[in-house]
Amino acid sequence: MELMKFVVLLVLSCTEMLFLFQEWGTLFHFIALCCLLLFCSSQVYPSSHSPVYLVDFSCLKPPSFCRVPFSTYLEHAQMFDFLDHQSRAFMAKILIQSGQGERTYLPPALHYIPPRSSHQDATGEVHMALFPIFDDLLSKTRLSPRDIDVLIVNCSGFCPAPSLSSIIINKYRMREDIKSFNVSGMGCSASALAIDMAQSVLKTHKNWNAVILSTEILSTGWYPGKERPMIVLNCLFRMGGAAILLTNRREAKRASKYKLLLSQRTQRAFDDKGYYSAIREEDSRGHTGVTLRRDLLHVAGETLRSNISILGARILPYTEQIWYAVSVFRKKFMDKATEIYVPNFKTVIQHFCLPTSGKPVIGEIGKGLKLGERDMEPALMTMHRFGNQSSSSLWYELAYMEAKGRVKKGDRVWQLGMGSGPKCSSLVWECIRPMSSDAEIGPWADSLEGHPISAANERHTGGQNSTK
Repeated sequence: MELMKFVVLLVLSCTEMLFLFQEWGTLFHFIALCCLLLFCSSQVYPSSHSPVYLVDFSCLKPPSFCRVPFSTYLEHAQMFDFLDHQSRAFMAKILIQSGQGERTYLPPALHYIPPRSSHQDATGEVHMALFPIFDDLLSKTRLSPRDIDVLIVNCSGFCPAPSLSSIIINKYRMREDIKSFNVSGMGCSASALAIDMAQSVLKTHKNWNAVILSTEILSTGWYPGKERPMIVLNCLFRMGGAAILLTNRREAKRASKYKLLLSQRTQRAFDDKGYYSAIREEDSRGHTGVTLRRDLLHVAGETLRSNISILGARILPYTEQIWYAVSVFRKKFMDKATEIYVPNFKTVIQHFCLPTSGKPVIGEIGKGLKLGERDMEPALMTMHRFGNQSSSSLWYELAYMEAKGRVKKGDRVWQLGMGSGPKCSSLVWECIRPMSSDAEIGPWADSLEGHPISAANERHTGGQNSTK
C-alpha cells in the first residue's frame, strides 16, 4: 500500500513535469493540481471513522503488605519441600539477572507457605487488582459506570464463570446493553490487543466510551514444581493492573491525552516452533505450569521482525523504507554477508514502551531497534520497580514517562506488546495536549526520585532502589 502511494505520487509529479516541458495549456496544469490535492486529502482524511482518543488511564499500586524482597522470596523458597538446592539457586539467579528490584509485589495467596492457589484466592486477587483502578479511572474522568458502552477485561490465566467482565458489571451495576468481552490466553500482548479490539468496536458505533481492564491473576498461576523451564515465570511475574478509557466522542478530544494513530497485530501460531515456545502444560509429576523453551528468544525475534516490517511500511518516511529495501536486495542478490539496514524508528517515534520480559530481553529488543539507554529506560525501570506485570506493564512505562515530564504535545508513543502464541501487537499514539505530571498520585509516587537506577548503583545495592 505504501509503495502504491509512492508510485501514485511519482506519476503525478512526472505528469506535471511533462506538462511543463511540453508547455501545455493551463487546463492540464489545473487537472494535475486537482489530482494532487485529491491524493493529499485522501491521506489526511483516509476514512469517515471518528478518531479514537485515550482519555486517561490508571495503574494499580498494590498495598505495601504485598511487597516481596528477594530475601523474603528466597527464604520462603527454602521452606518449600518440593524444591531442591539446585532449584533454589536457579531461582536466585533468575531474580538477580532479571533486573527486578526489592519492591515488587505478589498477591496475598502467594505469601503463604506453601502458596495457595484456590479459586477463592484468585477471585479475591481480582477484586484487589481491578476494583481500585476502575474506581480511580472513573474518578479521574468524572464518569459514571453507566456511561460505559464497551468493557473489555483481559487476563490470560484465570478464566472464571461468570467471567471477569461479569464480575465488574455486577459490582458497578452497569447497563444491561453494555458490550462486554473477556480476553484470555493472550499473554503479555493482551492489553495492546484489547485496545485494537476496542478500536474495531468504536469504528462501528459513534459517541461511545470503552474501558479496558488489564491484569494477570497470579494466585492460580503459581507452579508448584521444580522443572526449570516452568520455574522462570514464578520468578518474573508480579502483581499489577491497568484501566484505560477510550472514546470516539469528538467533544472529548480537548480532555484526552492521546489519539490512536494506528494499531498493528501479527502472530506466528501457524508455526509449530513458535506455538510450542511458550505453552501451559503439565510436568512429569502432573503439576501445571508455563514452559518457556530455549528457542523462545529466537521465535520472539521473528515475531517482532514481521510486526515492525509491516508497521514500518505504515509510518516510516520513504527514505528509511528505500534504504531498507536496498539492503534487503543487496543481501539477497549481491552480498549475503551484508547486514540488513535497521530503519530508524526514532525519526517518527519519540517514546517507546517495550515488553518487560527481563533486563536481557529489553536490551536485545532495544539493540535490534537501535534504541539508546534513555529509550529503554521506562521498560528497565518498570521491570526494576514492579517486575513483569504481563500485559499491564506497558501502562506503567507510559506513567513513568508522564511522571518524568517527558511526553510533550505532538510526541508519538509506540507501545509494543508480545505474548505467547506467539503474537505481537503495536500501538502508536500521538499526544494531543500538554501533560500535567501525575508523579504525586500515580504508581511512581513513592519511587520516581530514585529512578533511573544507574548500572553502578544497581551493582552496589544489589538491585535495591536508591533514594538519592
